Amino acid sequence: MADNTILRKLEGIRHKFEEIGQQITDPAVMADMKKFVALNKEYKQLEPIVEAYEKYKNVLSNIESSRQILANEKDEELREMAKMELETLTQEQDQLEEEIKILLLPADPQDSKNAVMEIRAGTGGDEASIFAGDLFRMYSKFFEKKGWKYEVTSFSEGTVGGYKEIIMNVTGNGVYGVLKYESGVHRVQRVPQTETQGRVHTSAATVAVLPEADEFDIDLKMEDIRKDTFCSSGPGGQSVNTTYSAIRLTHIPTGIVVQCQDQKSQIKNFEKALTELRTRLYNMEYQKYLDEIASKRKTMVSTGDRSAKIRTYNYPQGRVTDHRINLTLYNLSAIMDGELQEIIDKLQLAENAERLKAAAAEE
Repeated sequence: MADNTILRKLEGIRHKFEEIGQQITDPAVMADMKKFVALNKEYKQLEPIVEAYEKYKNVLSNIESSRQILANEKDEELREMAKMELETLTQEQDQLEEEIKILLLPADPQDSKNAVMEIRAGTGGDEASIFAGDLFRMYSKFFEKKGWKYEVTSFSEGTVGGYKEIIMNVTGNGVYGVLKYESGVHRVQRVPQTETQGRVHTSAATVAVLPEADEFDIDLKMEDIRKDTFCSSGPGGQSVNTTYSAIRLTHIPTGIVVQCQDQKSQIKNFEKALTELRTRLYNMEYQKYLDEIASKRKTMVSTGDRSAKIRTYNYPQGRVTDHRINLTLYNLSAIMDGELQEIIDKLQLAENAERLKAAAAEE
């Protein structure tokens, strides 16, 4: 039997979807950019639910037809075909109901956003910087596979390679919703390049992922910002160019400082630094929400709790363990080459299971 509660919810959503579809063609709405952007976003979020609803209705209608044949048909061959079809359709109905329940869970409004990703060397000295460089390579390969773009906005190189810190903007479809699972401490166990005795050492790097703030998310006043310019510096501190194209912005009310030096143009560096500043201010507010969900979901680490160890990369055994869901995979080299999707999928499954359980408890 179809779940009537689900059907009622879906009918309401389809009605809302059609209403929004009409609104976004209204010239008055189109003239109000903030409203137009918000409605477009909502329309896109509802689209997969409405598509699933149409599929679900079709399956229910076919189930009804098969039942009618079984109730009224005398021909054994037709009855057998209807019985087999009913079995397949019932399985499809169950599967669709599970998918729809997940689609009906309130989406994190941040999931569709682009992201700012920071990788910082933690404990372990030079080896931690080398590992931060390895993580950067792993993520850049992963972005490539996803068809996402990334731009490094600032970095500080390690003394023997890798990075003490590297910050980048990642843009694409649903970036934050995927990368948010990467926030936390990543630990590596291996014989460091800097070690002569051949002993296995443990080092760490911290990853933080922040949803990029939209222009409409935060009201940033230019009079609250101090702008400083300086020369970009490359490896070993040498000057990349002699013009003062690098930008440092200080938000006076909060003391937040951001800088961007990757472009030769001061205007482009200023635009990028402004985007990052907007994101950091937005995230001060977003932090409260993150802390709240992190206390309820083991798949998410609050960015305030930078000490939470989420994953270990063990080189001697070619093993990667995600501690949040006790997942161990023995394909370290593939993962370091950007094959992260399997881990992300399992984390998303675990999170959906937690959210479904919480939703059922509230009903």
